[in-house]
Amino acid sequence: MRNVFLFIRKYSNFLFFLVLQVLALSFLFRYNNYHQAIFMNAAEEITGSLDQRYSTVEYYFKLKKINEQLTAENLRLHQTFRENYEVAGEGGKLVADTVMMDSLRRIQKYFWMGARVVGSTVSTQTNFITLHRGSDQGVHPNMGVVSPEGIVGTVVNVSENFSSVMTLLHRQYKVVVKLKNGGDRGTVEWEGNPTFVTLRDIPKSAKVQTGDSVVTSPTSSLFPGGIMVGTVLEITDDKSSNFYTLKLKPSTNFFNIEFVYVIANTQYYDQKRLEDSTHKKFQ
Repeated sequence: MRNVFLFIRKYSNFLFFLVLQVLALSFLFRYNNYHQAIFMNAAEEITGSLDQRYSTVEYYFKLKKINEQLTAENLRLHQTFRENYEVAGEGGKLVADTVMMDSLRRIQKYFWMGARVVGSTVSTQTNFITLHRGSDQGVHPNMGVVSPEGIVGTVVNVSENFSSVMTLLHRQYKVVVKLKNGGDRGTVEWEGNPTFVTLRDIPKSAKVQTGDSVVTSPTSSLFPGGIMVGTVLEITDDKSSNFYTLKLKPSTNFFNIEFVYVIANTQYYDQKRLEDSTHKKFQ
């Protein structure tokens, strides 16, 4: 307290000047319309700038919560895709409220789960990404993985809390796809260049041009049909065959991938057992 009084005593003249200055300004702005308008405009400009900066900072700290909400909403929407539902047998018909009634997943073929990427490679000939989601969270091998932009790869190994995904940028990876326009099917594989993948076995009867979209085929057992794979960059006419070879730009950017969806085909092993049994029987 003594230091406060000493401070006031030392700077009493300056403090008295400030009080008089404030008092004079208040009279000026209160009883003069022109100066009052100037003061109000300046005050609004300053407070508006401060409010904007505060809103920006507040929004930044809310981004994590907003992202979590958007992720949950995206998952909910992905579960409602018509491609996720498939009735065994002919004559099956999906009605508008099928999604709401199928709580036991009797006809839901594909189920989506979110996962965060915690490790990845893009510069080798055998590239993988690591997900922070494993067997304890419902992930097992032979599950398809997609990003918000398109397909990523397939789960090949899992631990309790993590899983490894062989990506589209892997020498051994192949996936059946189709041209979005026309529906002609082929196989995508990677030849080592991280900027494009190769689509083979597209017949020359197909109407294809650069810029066309390539999507997953419903004949794939890992992905629902219609998920983006890439766009056509270049068309090569192989004179020695009846097929085109296409270069595709992958729709997923593997250099900055942070979040993916893991897709479980609930009928995968049923289909796989039948196909393996049929191949063995007629070999």
